[in-house]
Amino acid sequence: MALSLDLVGRVALVTGGTRGVGRGIAEVLVEAGATVVVCSRSALQPAPGPTHTEPVEALIHRVCDVRDPASVEALIDGIVAEHGRLDVLVNNAGGAPSADAATASPRFHEKIVGLNLLSPLLAAQAANAVMQRQPAGGAIVNVSSISAHRPAPTIAAYGAAKAGLDSLTRSLAMEWGPKVRVNAIDVGLCRTEQTDDHYGGDDRVAAIEQTIPAGRMADPMEVGRVAAFLASDLASYVSGARISCDGGGESPAYLLI
Repeated sequence: MALSLDLVGRVALVTGGTRGVGRGIAEVLVEAGATVVVCSRSALQPAPGPTHTEPVEALIHRVCDVRDPASVEALIDGIVAEHGRLDVLVNNAGGAPSADAATASPRFHEKIVGLNLLSPLLAAQAANAVMQRQPAGGAIVNVSSISAHRPAPTIAAYGAAKAGLDSLTRSLAMEWGPKVRVNAIDVGLCRTEQTDDHYGGDDRVAAIEQTIPAGRMADPMEVGRVAAFLASDLASYVSGARISCDGGGESPAYLLI
């Protein structure tokens, strides 16, 4: 039997899908044949940087603040009104600036947890309401992080929120099956248009990459292929799973001395 990753006829939403990992995921879903809607808080701008800079005409952009329930509901309702269905939700929007946990304000922590944990729940609730009515149901993919399962100094609230997202994934999979499958991807270090600025230039990035068993950071589209698999019929019996996409993980500290 030939295996194919075919999303032709499916309608997908990728939150935060205009750049970085989300853009890579959106591009792969388009390649697999899906109609793909991406959303961001502001009007679409070309992403700077050496990779994935060309616009993908097949991507449909909508403005949405994923932290706002009314905005999320309007986005989902608009997709269904325009396309008649929603088959795939990829909760990708997230992130956090570095901050000392001892001195960061309560408001700062509240915003980080809201964006990385509560916003995916909002979108998942709205998508599930649609998918439960569809004969074929649907699939939800939560983009999590390796920070969920290892110490995350300077991004403590982010790591805690992603750990919560992994737990949420398992709970929703149990509550919403069999119509809706819910899975998570724990993403490791990934090269995006912001990588050099974030880590301090090419030399530092190269040094970091030497600590990864794969010898390099991921390309966003490699994360996209994992998301596409989880969204497809090839993963029809996969739900409540947490799949690591981290190039083999991180070397133990004693090996780096």
